[in-house]
Amino acid sequence: MNLLGFKSRLIKIAIKATPSILIIWVANLILKGIAQLTAFNFDLESRKLHVQTRLYGEVDTIDVWVEDFMVVTDGESYEFLIRQANSDRPWLTNILGLIVGKAWKIPVIPQLAPHLDLVAELLKAPAPAVAAAATPAVEDATLLPVMDEEQQQG
Repeated sequence: MNLLGFKSRLIKIAIKATPSILIIWVANLILKGIAQLTAFNFDLESRKLHVQTRLYGEVDTIDVWVEDFMVVTDGESYEFLIRQANSDRPWLTNILGLIVGKAWKIPVIPQLAPHLDLVAELLKAPAPAVAAAATPAVEDATLLPVMDEEQQQG
């Protein structure tokens, strides 16, 4: 086991063990006077994030869902990619649509550069599913002829 893999597993355990209420409390301290975080759910394994917030002075909450996010690297540079994101507000879903599916280059900040490999390991693209082997080939399926309305009646 390499050191990077060990650190990655340790961080994943810490993320799972951190209660959402603690994250909400800290976020609300930081966002005081701007917004109030009312719900937070982050699953690193399934690459899903749900955030519910209420903007300062507003009555209703806003929900945001982000799925299938990752960091990709070619060994020299790093990019962040979100494949799916939406909200219960159409205007926010439209804004999210502008960033979904685009790779965003992560700037290399000298103080953080040594940690980028670990971040890339934590958020690397999941391995492709092997579902194709379980699905029968189309040519093996028996296809029935399509009949129009006259053929069915006569």
